[in-house]
Amino acid sequence: MSQIYIPSEQITFTRHPSEDLNAEAMLLTHNYQHILALAFAIKEINEHPSILLNNTLGFHIYNSHFSASWTIHASLEALSLQGFIPNYNCDSQKNLVTVIGGPSANIFLHMALILCLYKIPQMAYGSAALVNKKMQDGVFYQMFPKGDYQYKGILQLLLHFHWIWIGVITLDDDNAETFVQIVLPSYSQKGICFDFIEKLPQLTYLTGFEQMFEEGFATLNILMEKTAKIWFIHGEIHTMMILRLLLHLSTFGDRPIVIKNKVLIMTAQMDFTSLPLQRNSGISFLHGAMSFAVQSKEVLGFQQFVQIRNPVSEIEDGFIRAFWEQAFLCSFSEKDPQNEKRCTGKEKLGSLPESVYEMSMTGHSYSIYNAVYTVAHALHGMLSSTLQERTMTIEGRRNFSQYPYQLHHFLRGVSFNNSAGEEVSFDQNGEILAGFDIINWITLPNLSFQRIKVGKIDPKAQSEKFFSIYDDALIWPNEFNQVLPRSVCNENCYPGSVKRKKEGKPFCCYDCFPCPEGQISTQKDMDICFQCPQDQYPDPEHSSCIPKTMSFLSYEEPLGSGLVILASSFSLITVLVLWTFLKYQDTPIVKANNQYLSYVLLIALLLSFLCVFLFIGHPKKITCLLRQTAFGIIFSVAVSSVLAKTILVVLAFMVTKPGSGMRKWMGKWMVTSIILCCSFIQVTICIIWLSISPPFPNLDMQAMTTEIVLECNEGSVFMFYCVLGFMGFLAIMSFTVAFLARKLPDSFNEAKFITFSMLVFCSVWLSFIPTYLSTKGKYMVAVEIFSIVASSFGLLSCIFFPKCYIILIRPEINNKSILRRGKK
Repeated sequence: MSQIYIPSEQITFTRHPSEDLNAEAMLLTHNYQHILALAFAIKEINEHPSILLNNTLGFHIYNSHFSASWTIHASLEALSLQGFIPNYNCDSQKNLVTVIGGPSANIFLHMALILCLYKIPQMAYGSAALVNKKMQDGVFYQMFPKGDYQYKGILQLLLHFHWIWIGVITLDDDNAETFVQIVLPSYSQKGICFDFIEKLPQLTYLTGFEQMFEEGFATLNILMEKTAKIWFIHGEIHTMMILRLLLHLSTFGDRPIVIKNKVLIMTAQMDFTSLPLQRNSGISFLHGAMSFAVQSKEVLGFQQFVQIRNPVSEIEDGFIRAFWEQAFLCSFSEKDPQNEKRCTGKEKLGSLPESVYEMSMTGHSYSIYNAVYTVAHALHGMLSSTLQERTMTIEGRRNFSQYPYQLHHFLRGVSFNNSAGEEVSFDQNGEILAGFDIINWITLPNLSFQRIKVGKIDPKAQSEKFFSIYDDALIWPNEFNQVLPRSVCNENCYPGSVKRKKEGKPFCCYDCFPCPEGQISTQKDMDICFQCPQDQYPDPEHSSCIPKTMSFLSYEEPLGSGLVILASSFSLITVLVLWTFLKYQDTPIVKANNQYLSYVLLIALLLSFLCVFLFIGHPKKITCLLRQTAFGIIFSVAVSSVLAKTILVVLAFMVTKPGSGMRKWMGKWMVTSIILCCSFIQVTICIIWLSISPPFPNLDMQAMTTEIVLECNEGSVFMFYCVLGFMGFLAIMSFTVAFLARKLPDSFNEAKFITFSMLVFCSVWLSFIPTYLSTKGKYMVAVEIFSIVASSFGLLSCIFFPKCYIILIRPEINNKSILRRGKK
């Protein structure tokens, strides 16, 4: 055991070795409980005659001093049992059957170097040692639960509280290297990343203390600047001593190190212990810490056994007086000048703060207790088996030391329930089948503390019950105000954003960027944004999808109803103009320039206003087929009528010239031919359109962000623009002819008004194309309707309103003499 620590000088061979080993011994008061657990277990077994069949157990305690040389020395001494002569044993009453060692892995490893040669069963009650597999087979028994369970439990603890940004502190030894290289990568695979992985220096020789402290202070100062709130400390029982020592000695410097705003997670190997000089050092850094401990239950009678210990009467206990003096700061010797207080032996262990001694059995002590009972039950099995006849008998006593390897068979098969009611057994690798308790540390101002069990790791349970913890029972460090600590490299990326890794940082450090237009993220810390279904669109926060509404230009909405009123009003005006022309059909101004052609144009304009109703309302197959074709044919009739009117104006002037032969072209057949020819060409284009790729109702989910556009798909866009192109061709011809004839001498030159009308018409449709292409959804339909209405009204107003003005307002000039009067 490691009951006493001797910080020896490093042997340099420049002086006698005894002078280098003269350092003052420091007794670890907490570790005295390990001795009491051993003594208590053996006392119970020897008082239970049915276990060992009238045989008794005894024990020798060797101190390792946390030193390889002392451990090897003790191992050799255990083999001799008579002075210090290895392999020499003439006392048949002292038969070595098992060696229990710990609590650190190195102690057990150094012990094994000697004892494995003799195949002596060795039981470790602390950290698992990294030993050669061949050496381990059939020799080692691990009273400490399998380390994989602990590491898996710590990972579950981190994931349970979503602690993904942690710092790791280890000791500078081989176990730590293996932990960093093998265990930590598996944590990374589960989303845990590390703010730092640092090492604390080992306990060293007195000559290296100063360097150890400097390295430790430098490391802790660096760690205090880190942002991780969770510190995972992977160490052993003396790691607690080193950490407390560094924190204690830092108080004497300019910058005391105070661990706050941190939650410590400690392995089960890090049981609480301290050097005498740490007696009054603070333990507040442990408040709210979490650690793992060997799964245990209260052992009945142990506390009573401890409480009756008396340094005066316990003569066989060679440790009790030294422990008593260190624990109660008193002395049994009257010649000790450092302690004025006299030890009476009546002091109560229960009055000591937990920072000096704990009354409840710790995990390491529990492992020692179970180890002793394991040996006893194995011996019981051995004594009860037929193998007992094969063992050598010397003076009526069985000599187990002749064949110590025989006990291995029985140790492997041991299975019993201890006095606390827990089953003790080993797996095929000699590791005890047990789990871990999760401990929450509560510290008090009087240097006392409590270990509260808040969960457990149960490898025997089903996978979903392997890890359990009681969140409501947890106490966090004071700085967190009982709010669950968060430990992340940066704040979460909330729904609506996506994370992007920071260059040169661990994978859980990232920046947050909003999702691109049209994409969403529905959970925290998503790597990619994704598109909504076609019938949905992102909400303003880009965190969910909203169903799109159906959209088309309806009669109920203001835009649709406004266009209906406008088209209806212009239709009514057209009807009134037509009625006026029919009423005054015998007047010269109506007869001028072919009154029947005016009727055709007015009817075409009326139909163009009425075709607006094909564009408004729920698109159906029939309306989609008629919409563009009707518009194209009607407008072709209207524009061809205007073209015919323009040509008639030119011909009418040419007829007035003497000797002109143009009179034969003035007949109705010419007007009819122009209209029929132009209309036939447009009808042919429309028939071809309807034959190869007709318009059809379509749901456009892409055009609008928040709406599904119910529209008439034009089918062949090329044919649509052919219809518009032919209509534009007719308009340009009409505009060109009218523009050239605008200055013909006449008191009422209709070519001027046709020029203005075609100027309006062409301007409207030239503006239509870019506007139509730049709009979407129902607004494209509205643009086309407006273009139809505006261009039609332009023709109506420019060509017919001047005539109506003369008919209705200036009837006195509506006569042949004035109309035939030339321009002065």
